[in-house]
Amino acid sequence: MSELILHHYPQSPFAEKARLLLGFKGLSWHSVLIPPVMPKPDLTALTGGYRKTPVLQVGADIYCDTALIARRLEQEKAAPALFPQGQEIITQGFAAWADSVVFSHAVALVFQPQSLAVKFAKVPPEMLQVLVADRGKLFSGGTAARVQLDQALHQWPAIAGRIEQQLQHQAGDFLFGEPSIADIALAHPLWFLKGSSVTAPLVDAYPAMAAWLERVLSFEHGTATQMSAAQALEIAHNATPAALPDEQFDDLNGFKAGQQVAISATDYGTDPVVGELLFAGREELILRRTDERAGTVHVHFPRLGFRIQAQ
Repeated sequence: MSELILHHYPQSPFAEKARLLLGFKGLSWHSVLIPPVMPKPDLTALTGGYRKTPVLQVGADIYCDTALIARRLEQEKAAPALFPQGQEIITQGFAAWADSVVFSHAVALVFQPQSLAVKFAKVPPEMLQVLVADRGKLFSGGTAARVQLDQALHQWPAIAGRIEQQLQHQAGDFLFGEPSIADIALAHPLWFLKGSSVTAPLVDAYPAMAAWLERVLSFEHGTATQMSAAQALEIAHNATPAALPDEQFDDLNGFKAGQQVAISATDYGTDPVVGELLFAGREELILRRTDERAGTVHVHFPRLGFRIQAQ
């Protein structure tokens, strides 16, 4: 089986989610650092244009979006389980809420001027302007509405208070008893808030939540070794994509293998990836595309949160 390669950068909340997934599973992986802003030529040579962080590479198979990365890591190592039997919809539904609602509030809070002044105190002003402009483009054109700071401050006590109540009443040390994808999905936006002295009190004011976060962060990141982008591209170029899933499924919109399609996220980072549709299953879409540097790769997307359009 090919080795796991994570394309990420240290400050990314969703990359922290992926790193915690790897740590929870106790996996070894290769770390390829990517730029936090566009352009990302080495990454998009693999993805075909998808620009969000992180991306998981397994040989010539490229996995986009942490929801799908979690499912791929569950295939890699079944235990401990991210989706405990009998709690699949509860844990994944909660994770989707954390990845959207809690994350969008955390972004608004961390990117407030007072927080930015502290968090990026050593960053040249022109670099900070590039970052803010890039994030503006990232969040344009999709369905995700940016939460305004006053609304984030208004709603945070209700969000955090409900999490605190759940943790106070839950039997066991985690959200739904045993640890799951729900814990890791909630941990990364709170980790983001803890990264600024201005926003850390928004977590620390809730004792059960703060203690729970420490437990989740103690999963750490598994065993990582550095790899260059050039090495990752060479691995993809020399590898053969894995066999397609053995699943019989009729797409309700009539998409068939062999079609030229474009797949893009619906919330933000909506840059389309164009290629030949190889597989459309209940949970996953797979495109085949060829790049001069990456060779022939299979790019994997989750069905939820993405759209597919004929070309």
